[in-house]
Amino acid sequence: MFKIFAGNHLVEAYHRRKKEKRNSCLLCKVMKLLIAITMGITLWTLPTETFGIEGLTLIEQRVIALFCFATLMWITEAIPSWTTSVAIIVVLLFTCSDSALKFFINDPEDVLGTVISHKAIMACFANPIIMLFIGGFILAIAATKSGLDVKLAKVLLKPFGTKSENVLLGFLLVTGLFSMFLSNTATAAMMLTFLAPILKSLPANGKGKIALALAIPIGANIGGIGTPIGTPPNSIALSYLADPNGLNIQIGFGQWMAFMVPFALLLLFIAWIILKTMFPFTQKRIELEIEGETKHDWRSVVVYVTFAITVLLWMFDKKTGVNSNVVAMLPVGVFCTCGIITRKDLEEINWSVLWMVAGGFALGLALQDSHLAEHLISVIPFGSWSPLLMILGSGLLCYAMANFISHTATANLLFPILALAGMSTTETLANYGGVSTLLIGVALGSSLAMILPISTPPNALAHATGLIEQKQMMRVGIIMGIIGLVLGYIMLIFIGKSGFVS
Repeated sequence: MFKIFAGNHLVEAYHRRKKEKRNSCLLCKVMKLLIAITMGITLWTLPTETFGIEGLTLIEQRVIALFCFATLMWITEAIPSWTTSVAIIVVLLFTCSDSALKFFINDPEDVLGTVISHKAIMACFANPIIMLFIGGFILAIAATKSGLDVKLAKVLLKPFGTKSENVLLGFLLVTGLFSMFLSNTATAAMMLTFLAPILKSLPANGKGKIALALAIPIGANIGGIGTPIGTPPNSIALSYLADPNGLNIQIGFGQWMAFMVPFALLLLFIAWIILKTMFPFTQKRIELEIEGETKHDWRSVVVYVTFAITVLLWMFDKKTGVNSNVVAMLPVGVFCTCGIITRKDLEEINWSVLWMVAGGFALGLALQDSHLAEHLISVIPFGSWSPLLMILGSGLLCYAMANFISHTATANLLFPILALAGMSTTETLANYGGVSTLLIGVALGSSLAMILPISTPPNALAHATGLIEQKQMMRVGIIMGIIGLVLGYIMLIFIGKSGFVS
């Protein structure tokens, strides 16, 4: 995520491998691009009557074409996913907005349809959820610069002692805790760096090494469930639920944590039992030493205090009345004013993730403001679908997709459609916890998708250690996915029917 944190060399190596793999077959890359572009242009230029949607306008048709283009591009990854998002925004601005090229908006209004405000499209880059992410990134950078991450790792792992199985539990829980507030990728890289000397000290033929190496991606992926900023799909789900022009279901940061943190801890405890059973330790004791610099100056104190206040304000946002997106700006203001965060630090923010999320928001905005959403609701018989099948099917679909393509890309594709389904089936979904079960279930499905090295960056980083075979990762990933989805939907249905979320 940024160059100063422990384990950055692992992340850089991962991105180099990914880039080399993407560029290894130029012909394949060109073919993927051609297929996606051809499909998009075909849908763009077909007569509107072809779609079988009465009253479909040109703007709506263009949105359909862009949605299909984005789907193919995100699935094939012919170009980086964030690049696709930026391309979508640019095409929307020049062809579907009120500031588009005249050639594209010269048709009569009844044929053209409703153009989209260019200000609204560009505002996707500054959506409040984007600000929430920036606040999270700033906290992570400050924590690393002050040594807070190393200090916390030392303090939190110490109570687990030296018994091998307990050390395994410690790494699972601490990785999960960090992942709730830091990037999953950064957390995994940092914890693998702390774990490296331990792995070297263990017997070469022992299975305990595998358990410890797997604990890092499992902890990072599951820990992200705990908070709205733990992983992008969480925040995207909340943004669609809270949309005042859509579902208008307000779920606070603290509300999310009240249920998701215990759920994540339960899954991590289950993972501990599975790992120590499948990969038992031959060496019963592990001497734990974590190297890293911890600073003791006034800036560090400011970081500690601001971090604590920010987390507390997030947890009690419903009590204080301060929105979690607004709270995220507190560390930005404090750290920048105090000189803790510099211009160079801001350059290290993972802007590609933010731009990718913005592209998904732009697609959702286009669906709504072009009135395509209304047409789809009237044409697609969402109300006749089995609500239980819709809920479980969407979660399983997300789980399947997210194992092979970016979790954020999966969320960007599914949430706009599921938000439509939710708006038209609110009453039928009530028996199974409501629309929140539908959308949050998809966010859970993405976090639990970790069966392959390509499923998530933490998986890839752990697999790169050479200690884990793909079949071992797949076996544990499938078990955790099934358990997580079953327990997750039981929890969501219970919460929804109990009225804790409304």
